[in-house]
Amino acid sequence: MRWDLLFDDLESQIDQDQRDEERALAIEEERLRLGRLTLRDRLAAIARSEEDDAGGFIRIELHGGRTLALRPQVFGRDWVSGASGAPSDGSGQAVTQCVVPIAAIAAILPTRAQLAPSLEPVPEASARIAERIGLPFVLRDLCRRRTPVRLSTLDGETHGTIDRVARDHIDLAVHEAGAPRRESSLHGYRVVPLSRVLVIDFR
Repeated sequence: MRWDLLFDDLESQIDQDQRDEERALAIEEERLRLGRLTLRDRLAAIARSEEDDAGGFIRIELHGGRTLALRPQVFGRDWVSGASGAPSDGSGQAVTQCVVPIAAIAAILPTRAQLAPSLEPVPEASARIAERIGLPFVLRDLCRRRTPVRLSTLDGETHGTIDRVARDHIDLAVHEAGAPRRESSLHGYRVVPLSRVLVIDFR
């Protein structure tokens, strides 16, 4: 009879050890998964969790202190674009479209409800072309369409039209906000490094 008790005790101990090992493995896998998350992944996870909420804006802080309310629509390799709303300062800006380089984001300012979804697992890589496109490609599209933009950099804001997009900088023809690009109405030109760009707003 004692042997039966001994074997039952050993079996119970082995089961407990196996459960402990599985739990430790699951905890380690979760640590590794969280360690691979990027800022872009977390922003995309919040956007996915709020797809059904038409007013679902995510507050982000850009380098230099500007806060932007963003409803992400497209994620590229190193940028995000979408609708930008009024900043938290209550200035009442109208909603416009914008492109934000991921490198320009100083912080995501999630609500409590957005924080947990930001840690959700990233779905398997999709075959969307946009996710492989870099910032210069998107800016070349704005250049090709001659879209008037408001370019916010670490040094201030400038209105104009993008004339050229090179590997690491853009040429901006400076003119009044919302006006079409005409040689006679230009105030000058700016050659701006992409590393200084915070956000490009357009309609």
